[in-house]
Amino acid sequence: MTEGVESTAQDDEARLRELLRVAPGSPVSLADRHPGATHGWQRQEAERATSRRLEHLANLQDRLWAEEKRAVLVVLQGIDASGKDGTIRRVMSAFNPQGCVVSSFRVPTAEELAHDYLWRVHRRVPAKGVIGVFNRSHYEDVLVVRVRNLVPEREWRLRYHHIREFERLLSETGTTIVKLMLHISRGEQRKRFQARYDDPAKRWKFRLGDLDVRVQWDDYMAAYEAALQETSTGHAPWYVVPADRKWFRDLAVATILAQTIEELRPDYPPAADLPADLVIE
Repeated sequence: MTEGVESTAQDDEARLRELLRVAPGSPVSLADRHPGATHGWQRQEAERATSRRLEHLANLQDRLWAEEKRAVLVVLQGIDASGKDGTIRRVMSAFNPQGCVVSSFRVPTAEELAHDYLWRVHRRVPAKGVIGVFNRSHYEDVLVVRVRNLVPEREWRLRYHHIREFERLLSETGTTIVKLMLHISRGEQRKRFQARYDDPAKRWKFRLGDLDVRVQWDDYMAAYEAALQETSTGHAPWYVVPADRKWFRDLAVATILAQTIEELRPDYPPAADLPADLVIE
């Protein structure tokens, strides 16, 4: 790649994060954010850029881990089959497992239900130096809970405030939050569900109950729009990642993470109390 072409690609990557960001307080229409958009990227150049970003992420994580001053929390949300597992497998593979912890939030256990709904989430917030990944998160309590009428409306509406303040607490005490909504189309979800069912190695992941989300598609989109609008803040912004094309999804996620961690300027700590001319024999 020539210097001019490389510079242009870097400029395109720099713009990508801002294109996908949900501006705090702005109205959100997922219909206006096309799930198949690539924002001018072609597959081959995107895959090359992703590889560069993954290498850079590995270096950034090493510095973050060594420095041990801040944590990074990646929140992955998306409707069923949006690619959360694939994103973790492809993009988070850049990270050393010693410094990256993935937490999946399923149906709450009896113990979790005996506490406030943020209890189980707060327990899994990453320690300083660690990158934590939430595969689903506290946002299930304003998404699934809302669509399925699991609690009264006055209760889930109050949770937007709880979540904003919870994330403010994390931000002000050393955790940088990156929230990614993987946005796929209803047609792409149908293809992925069918492929999952048809593949004997993946059929175990398929449940007939998964099809309920297709019946309530519009309700889920409305719930997502409200959550994005209510909780995208300067200290914990949302990014809507077009995810119909997996190669573009990977580029977008890797770019957003790399740029965010770069801004923390992680660096190796100075060696303490070592002579300048040590020779080990």
